[in-house]
Amino acid sequence: MPAACSEIVGDIEDLISSQDITPKERYSNKNSVTVRARRKQNGEAKRAEAEEYSAPASIIPGTQTIYIKTWGCAHNSSDSEYMAGLLASYGYRLTDNKLDADLWLLNSCTVKNPAEDHFRNEVEAGRKRGKAIVVAGCVPQGAPRTDFLQKLSVVGVQQIDRVVEVVEETLKDEIVSRAKQSFEEGVCELWLTSEDTGTYGRDIGTSLPELLWKLVDVIPDGCMMRVGMTNPPYILEHLEEMAKILSHPRVYSFLHIPVQSGSDAVLGDMKREYSRADFQRVVDYLRGSVPGVTIATDIICGFPTETEEDFEDTMSLCEHYKFPSLFINQFYPRPGTLAARMPRLPAQEVKKRTKQLSEFFQSYHPYSHKLGEVQDVLVTEVSHDGKHYVGHNKFYEQVLLPKRAELLGKMVTVKIVSTSKHSMNGEPVLKDSPWSSPGLTTPPSLAETSGTHRIRIETAPSSHRLIPYTLLMLLLAILTRLVWLIL
Repeated sequence: MPAACSEIVGDIEDLISSQDITPKERYSNKNSVTVRARRKQNGEAKRAEAEEYSAPASIIPGTQTIYIKTWGCAHNSSDSEYMAGLLASYGYRLTDNKLDADLWLLNSCTVKNPAEDHFRNEVEAGRKRGKAIVVAGCVPQGAPRTDFLQKLSVVGVQQIDRVVEVVEETLKDEIVSRAKQSFEEGVCELWLTSEDTGTYGRDIGTSLPELLWKLVDVIPDGCMMRVGMTNPPYILEHLEEMAKILSHPRVYSFLHIPVQSGSDAVLGDMKREYSRADFQRVVDYLRGSVPGVTIATDIICGFPTETEEDFEDTMSLCEHYKFPSLFINQFYPRPGTLAARMPRLPAQEVKKRTKQLSEFFQSYHPYSHKLGEVQDVLVTEVSHDGKHYVGHNKFYEQVLLPKRAELLGKMVTVKIVSTSKHSMNGEPVLKDSPWSSPGLTTPPSLAETSGTHRIRIETAPSSHRLIPYTLLMLLLAILTRLVWLIL
């Protein structure tokens, strides 16, 4: 897990004006949700081809970029202007550069054949570039079964006032579809990261859990999804459902919930939308409903209005939960915020509080009780020093493994042989292998497997396992000698 950070960095949530605090108002200012795919290391050509697709920068409604192109009559052009106005008023950014767009809205006309041909060519070009596509106008309405229009979202000529709804659903479905395709192409780990993950869908009658369940449905065995960051007020609405999702065997039991301060007075001055009690309710519920869940959080030391008593409230919160991952930041006056105009605390006082919290964080070892445990870990990358492979267990805790090529991209059963502050060391162990068959004593190579099976590897035979074989050989030798004497 990441270490505590004592460098002077800004509040990673406070990206906009502190007065701009409502979820609805935030949508147009943030590219909040992205999907990151961790690919397995098999098949350079396939990986390169898959990486040509660029996922939408956000799946929060109203934050994406739309490219609109129109063919045909003046009436069609009028419809496009009307749809553009609806999308722009909702917060979508319109662009003339189709390569930068997250979605193409193509409005067609059947008045002239060349226009229809151009329309077909543009649809095919969009598909090749991996763009989400919505088609409108009389071509798709008049010939909805045309081959090149199959599986595309359609806005009929009498339904242009529903274009926002169609665009939102298309972008959501595109994320799920691409996730499924990525898994089929060799992705073993999917990250759903966001600063305000829980805001998704609040204004369109859906929710983050609904999206996550759709993603879970396409994750194959041996692959995992990690949900990143959310804020207390948003997840409070979905605690029960989120607990079920985090408990799913193909979802890491991990969530990053920044609290920033343990003092309600400071949280109010920060213009946060939650209290200490709200944060504790989330953590307590998840810890009670998802045994072993990892909760990571952030703390800001030295906010301008933070008193010594306020800081002690923060200390008591951290002492109560002993978070395994704690990001500690000194206050930084971000331009444009109310806090930037407040008188700052003395630098020495801020450093003292940061040091006190950092020393506390370093004083406990969250993984020491896991020594000797047997865990399944998904191996996805090389460690920073290049000496180990890095895997994560169900709780997204970091486990270092021997650097063996056959482990990368696989779910491996390991025994924890040592622990440190931020990680554990694991040795692969042998269990019933999915490839067990007569004469097969070692697992096949990466090229011989799909990569979704779990791999169990024996490092060396244990000495006690040699004893039965020695006795057997001795008995066979005695029996052979007796037969020879009798004959």
